[in-house]
Amino acid sequence: MTVSTALRPFADTSPSSIVAGFVAMLVGYTSSLVLMFQAGQNAGLNNAQISSWIWALSIGMAITTIALSLRFRTPIVIAWSTPGAALLMTSLPQVPYSEAIGAFMLCALLTAFCGMTGSFERLMRKVPAALAAALLAGILFRIGIEICSATEQQPLLVIGMFLTYLLTKRQAPRYAVLAALMIGMIIAAVIGLLHFEHFHLQLAVPVWTTPSFSMSAIISIGIPLFVVAMASQNMPGIAVLRTDGYQTPASPLISVTGIASLLLAPFGSHGINLAAISAAICTGPEAHEDSQKRYTAALWCGFFYGIAGTFGATLAALFAALPKELVLSIAALALLGSIMNGLNSAMSDPKQREAALVTFLGTASGMTLLGVGSAFWGVVAGLITQLVLNWKKAT
Repeated sequence: MTVSTALRPFADTSPSSIVAGFVAMLVGYTSSLVLMFQAGQNAGLNNAQISSWIWALSIGMAITTIALSLRFRTPIVIAWSTPGAALLMTSLPQVPYSEAIGAFMLCALLTAFCGMTGSFERLMRKVPAALAAALLAGILFRIGIEICSATEQQPLLVIGMFLTYLLTKRQAPRYAVLAALMIGMIIAAVIGLLHFEHFHLQLAVPVWTTPSFSMSAIISIGIPLFVVAMASQNMPGIAVLRTDGYQTPASPLISVTGIASLLLAPFGSHGINLAAISAAICTGPEAHEDSQKRYTAALWCGFFYGIAGTFGATLAALFAALPKELVLSIAALALLGSIMNGLNSAMSDPKQREAALVTFLGTASGMTLLGVGSAFWGVVAGLITQLVLNWKKAT
């Protein structure tokens, strides 16, 4: 019995789940890795400190993704906060690095507190299902539409990948994304878009920084980082799971990511949270035809996180070797199923349809207001719309 349980993840794995895990990792890293390198350079960090930062995030993401996915038998993908990385580009250079580490720790403590007290779970219960689905669709739509701009830049590459996806989808749906990725790599190599000449392997080494605390760092980094992580990462992350039919409790997920972030902060980690875009690649039908076996896609994503983190010092060179049009296109193709599911769920209830549409439009807009991204404001606009349109009229 014990052996069977231990071997089950391997038995449940399919080629499509391995590809989904790899694509999820690829999308996660290419979306904001450059932001973190830029933020570190702006703050005057040396290469060892930046490498440690990437290592801490990657190892934390790998361990928590694998552990939580095995614990709940659900495709739970953990990622760093992309909005948080964007925030640090301007705020990190303004404070000493040790004080920034202290602010990272405060953010992690606040996140763990929200998980342990169940406050985040209670908040999510107040968000109607249609609005959560619209939130997911809006987030993913912004990635999906990028395939159009990628076509303008590299029409041969993108059209070749798209046609491969369609033809394979018709004959062997489970391998459509894999086939598109393979053909994309071949086309990119033939037309000279792959550049591996500057790539070399180098192990990342953790660097400890003793934290210190200041009110300026807490105000400029700690609290804003917490707000954008909860609003732009954890809330959409739960929406991804709910929309694809997974009812995993939110509190333990938030608690674990908060605790892991706290432990890894002295090595540079600004925080890990629930993934949204990369998670949808693992929770959707493209990852596995059997929804109960899609957790293996998350396991593979965690495995690839671990490999990437081990060689964190060379990640920038690796991803720089791949044309961005290839990455954008394969991400869009992998997310088509999840976008369709999100839109279908969002529009299913006539009483919530207009509020869901407002949520979708606000989220897909990509606007930033008061330093908080469109995912949060899309939900706010949708809730206001739902409240006004469905408020019981006085008789």
